[in-house]
Amino acid sequence: MIYWNADPIAVSIGPLSIHWYGMFFAAAFIAGMWIMGSMFAREGRSTDDLDSLLGFVVAGTLVGARLGHCLLYDPGYYLANPLLILKIWEGGLASHGGVIGILAAVGVYARRSGMQFWWLLDRIAVPAAL
Repeated sequence: MIYWNADPIAVSIGPLSIHWYGMFFAAAFIAGMWIMGSMFAREGRSTDDLDSLLGFVVAGTLVGARLGHCLLYDPGYYLANPLLILKIWEGGLASHGGVIGILAAVGVYARRSGMQFWWLLDRIAVPAAL
């Protein structure tokens, strides 16, 4: 049997360590933004709103993924130590929490921007899979 034990740190610059997980998260957000920009352009829509949409989606993904991990995998521990929920750099993100966070973020963004929720959700389904 082969055990792969890769170093989770991709790059270290002084005290700053960049993990592979974080790099792939950033790459997925960048690729998702590019895909959404292409979809908007193909449909003749303005891409001006994409920056704020990306902000909402990034925040929703990270908050949802962190809360999903904390509340689904070890709720007793995190409810007893609520400040540890903020220590996202110590690991613990749940993809299903991230999906819920994306749905909530798209809902808030749709309400604030006046765009249709289902239209946005249809467009964001492709890059969200990244």
